[in-house]
Amino acid sequence: MVTGTSGERTSDRVYRALLEQIQTGALRPGTVIGEVEQSQRWGVSRTPMREAIGRLIADGLLTQQSARVITVSGFDAADVRALFETRRALEETAARLAAVRGDPTVFAEIAAAFEAAHPDAGTSSADDYYALIARFDAAIDAAVANAYLVQALRPVRTHLARARGLARDHHARLRASVAEHALIARAIADGDPELAAHATHVHLHRALASILTSIADSEERATA
Repeated sequence: MVTGTSGERTSDRVYRALLEQIQTGALRPGTVIGEVEQSQRWGVSRTPMREAIGRLIADGLLTQQSARVITVSGFDAADVRALFETRRALEETAARLAAVRGDPTVFAEIAAAFEAAHPDAGTSSADDYYALIARFDAAIDAAVANAYLVQALRPVRTHLARARGLARDHHARLRASVAEHALIARAIADGDPELAAHATHVHLHRALASILTSIADSEERATA
C-alpha cells in the first residue's frame, strides 16, 4: 500500500511510487504494467491507478503498446544520447541566465556544499549528494525566472534519474561530478555566465561518456 503526506491525492502517491521504481530500475524496460494488478499491488482503486499510469505515459516512462498492454518504456544508449542533446541545449542556457540573474549568496553556499561533499557509491553520502543536486536544480529554476525553460527542464530531469542509475556505482565518476558541480555553482555565484555554461558543457560531456561506458559494459557482461 502506498503512503503519503496528509492531503495528497491517492493518484499522486501511486504516481510517485511507480516513478521511483521505474527510475531506480526496479521496474525494468519492457515490464508490463497492468491496471488491475497494480491496483491490487498498491492497495488502491482503479481510478487513481489509471490517472497515475496516464501521467507516466505522458512523461514517456510508460508506453501504450495496444489497447490493453502498457509497458515500461525502453531506455538504451540512443535514448541517453538524445536526452543529453536536450540537456545541453537547456542546461547551458539555464546556467548562463542563473549567472546573470541569480543570487550570488545562494550559489556560493551551494558551491561550498559541493566542495565539502565526498560521496561514496552505495552509501547514504551518495543519496545526500543527489539531494544536493536537487537543491542546486531548484536554485537554478528560481534564478532563471523563466517558466517556459523550467517547464522544459522538468521531463528531462525525470528521465535523467534513470540515466544516473546506470553510473551511480562509479566512485571515481561521483567524485569528479562533485568537483564539476562545484565549479558550475561557483561560476554562477561569481556572475560569470560563459564559465558557467562552459563548465556545464564539460560536466554533461563527461557524464554522458560515463553512462555510455556503463551501458556498454553491462551489455558486454550480458552477452558473455
